[in-house]
Amino acid sequence: MPAENKTPALRLVLGGANSGKSRVAEQLIAATGRPRRYIATAQAWDDEMGAKIAQHRLQRGSDWTTVEAPLDLMEALAAAQPDEIVLLDCVTLWLSNLMMAERDIQTACAALCTALTQAPCPVIVVSNEVGQGITPDNAMARAFVKHQGHLNQDLARLAQEVIFVTAGIAQTLKATP
Repeated sequence: MPAENKTPALRLVLGGANSGKSRVAEQLIAATGRPRRYIATAQAWDDEMGAKIAQHRLQRGSDWTTVEAPLDLMEALAAAQPDEIVLLDCVTLWLSNLMMAERDIQTACAALCTALTQAPCPVIVVSNEVGQGITPDNAMARAFVKHQGHLNQDLARLAQEVIFVTAGIAQTLKATP
């Protein structure tokens, strides 16, 4: 059986900021041999973020179809082709974008989960694990941690494979045969 037929429909790659989670997700994508689609949620609000986005593009190389989707992930996922594999990087920035746009978080997260189960091809979702630190000192940050924690739990329930990345080392937390 070809490797691409064994590719889980949904994988979740979690980790802290700069843990290496995007690199691990990109390696998983490359191993499938499928055409690659990158759904980017980051927005370059400042020069530092612009440089980070440019570095990610350079690291990926030119053999990706890149779709900028800071808010509308559902449409971006539906546009993927059946022979492709999608890297959605990352839902943490997407959640931040939703909060800044004052969108209904619960409705958007439920729509994302539905879209992921209906995606026409395998998807790897990258997300930050934000619940391992101290309780934030302000209401907005606490709301963000709450929403991110609930979304990560929902994604982990749906995913056939969940990987946690620390210092560039990937650990499988869940694997469904």
